Amino acid sequence: MLQAADLTIRLHPNDDVVIARTELPAGTLIQKENVRAAVRIPAGHKIAVRALAPVQPVHRYNQVIGFATQPIAPGDHVHVHNVAMGDFQRDYAFCTGVKATEYIEPAASFMGIKRADGRVATRNYIGILTSVNCSATVARMIAEHFRNNLTEHPNVDGVVALTHKTGCGMASEGEATDVLRRTIAGYARHPNFYSTQIVGLGCEANQINMLMAAQGLKKSDKLGAFTIQEKGGTRKAVENGIARVKEMLPEANKVQREPVPAAHLILGLQCGGSDGYSGISANPALGAAVDLLVRHGGTAILSETPEIYGAEHLLTRRAVSRAVGEKLIARIRWWEEYTRRNGNE
Repeated sequence: MLQAADLTIRLHPNDDVVIARTELPAGTLIQKENVRAAVRIPAGHKIAVRALAPVQPVHRYNQVIGFATQPIAPGDHVHVHNVAMGDFQRDYAFCTGVKATEYIEPAASFMGIKRADGRVATRNYIGILTSVNCSATVARMIAEHFRNNLTEHPNVDGVVALTHKTGCGMASEGEATDVLRRTIAGYARHPNFYSTQIVGLGCEANQINMLMAAQGLKKSDKLGAFTIQEKGGTRKAVENGIARVKEMLPEANKVQREPVPAAHLILGLQCGGSDGYSGISANPALGAAVDLLVRHGGTAILSETPEIYGAEHLLTRRAVSRAVGEKLIARIRWWEEYTRRNGNE
């Protein structure tokens, strides 16, 4: 059971709020802050520990997270009803917080798979990709056929279908199509795939031939493509896909693992299910893991860049060069223009 002194978490001495570790009924005394909850405070939510006037910035992590929209008294619940986002001058201070990486010797290694082009894989999959959402079921049916049918190919980690919900009902050219095609091509070239098949419907906006031409992909013994319509329907398309995978399995099974440096590892980070505790627990834990990976020569990728909106000035300080920092700011400006163009905030 939590003791009275442990009911909240203070993230920085300068913060205007603390975080409720559990639900706090109205009147609960927060001894460490000498503040009583004015109303019920849900778990993970913020409670004011000092008075804030309208338009005054609200600090958490010693950073501005918003501005008071009405008077806030100590003990008040601090949330969207009394705090709003607002623009303020940020000092990008490019590169002022750069720290040299202290590499670990000897670097760690793992049992990886060396591909012919020099890249290293952590898995040996055969991939079934889709040009359009209409071919998702066929892709999944092809992959499902091999779910428990790879005992004769122990070095193949699986046949996996990667589907999406777009590819038609959209322009055949433009930003959205470019992003989709680039993403599909990225998977087609991914070292974790020994080989891939791209499945289309046949009449979609994202035509396979246009996709491959735009991304410089060419059919080969490791990259195939076909459409459901050209094969004569769903059943025949599934049969065709299964037959093609069976042709690939013997060669894919010849792959052997060997020790390779951890420098070949690339860790992708994706926001998901954020709540009031993410910045306290999950994010710092992942940060520590990434720091360790980088010290062994590895790489991490922070995806969904708009998620850092409002905190970009913290990252520009750590940019290795001004050019890198300005590239990040360019993405933020793109996001602002994108939301403005689409009528969002």
